[in-house]
Amino acid sequence: MDCPGSRNDQAFFIAEQVRTDRLQQLFRQSVSAVFGSYLAAIMLCWLCWDRFEHSVIFWWLAILTGSTLLRISLFVAYVRSDESERTPQRWERKYWITLVLSASIWGGGALAVMPADDLLSQALVMLFTVGMSVSAVSCYSAYRDMTLVSIGLVLLPCTAWLLFQPSPIQVGIALSILVFAAFAARATHKMSQALETAFRLTREMEQANSISTRAAQTDELTGLKSRRAFFEHAQQLYDECKAKRVGLCAVMLDMDHFKHINDTYGHQVGDQVLRQMGAVISSSFRGTDIHGRLGGEEFAILLPDTSIEVATQIAEQLIDTIAGLMIEPVHCISASLGVASTEACNKDLHSLMNDADKALYRAKALGRNRVAVA
Repeated sequence: MDCPGSRNDQAFFIAEQVRTDRLQQLFRQSVSAVFGSYLAAIMLCWLCWDRFEHSVIFWWLAILTGSTLLRISLFVAYVRSDESERTPQRWERKYWITLVLSASIWGGGALAVMPADDLLSQALVMLFTVGMSVSAVSCYSAYRDMTLVSIGLVLLPCTAWLLFQPSPIQVGIALSILVFAAFAARATHKMSQALETAFRLTREMEQANSISTRAAQTDELTGLKSRRAFFEHAQQLYDECKAKRVGLCAVMLDMDHFKHINDTYGHQVGDQVLRQMGAVISSSFRGTDIHGRLGGEEFAILLPDTSIEVATQIAEQLIDTIAGLMIEPVHCISASLGVASTEACNKDLHSLMNDADKALYRAKALGRNRVAVA
């Protein structure tokens, strides 16, 4: 059963993964928004070229070009960065800065170019700002706050200006846009919640699958590979060693008089002995070695790129380590080991393991607590 601390750690880990997923979604979706906002400004200025002041147009587009290039450079830096560096802590703040800058320039520029006495131009400007807001809802949906800030910075300057104009039509346009903004904010909230739920469910399913896979491949008592997992990895290692033409040694280990330990001291003590064996084996070999519990008190180890002489020395050291284990109330713990190498048997993995097993039984026959070589 998981302890509360473990559950809290898992929840925190999933929350960080979800946050990273949201960041990736943000960068994927908002690339089009950057180019779209710039093209929208150009199109608006083109449609109203004869209605806007040209000097204001040039200044707006120049400043908007600078902010667009800044955002593009941010995207390029993100794509070129190592995947391990694409963290919310590193990129969220930068994105916020470029987004607020760009949206402020768009909203302020739209207000600056809007003619005070041309209702058609005002309607066109508001049409484009609403279009920008719709784009923000779809592009920044992973971040509700970003969407709301973007909509506010683009819409509010022109909307606030229209509210204080004398014409009922202008005030009506402003009020309708405020109603639209309210609906957009609600839709944004629902979309961001749905996305976060989807990300969380995906990560929880991945974690559950990882845990179940790890449980299926790990012997619960010793923490070593299960029999099935051992042979799956063993075959891969055997094929690699054969392809690279390097030696591979197999070590078979069997506890001596383990049935006597179970019968005399009980299965709980026997389980404790097996746990200690798992700890000894885990700490006695390299990361490139493969080890597992084949069943009962029998264990197997594969040593790649290892000569039979070195493997024998390692097996003898393992016997000494096992003999030094102190597990009350057992007075003496020992094991017998058999060693084989592909140097003597170059047929297949089964033949290698079979030779090591035969050597193990010879060690048993010779008096136990020793190493026998195939």
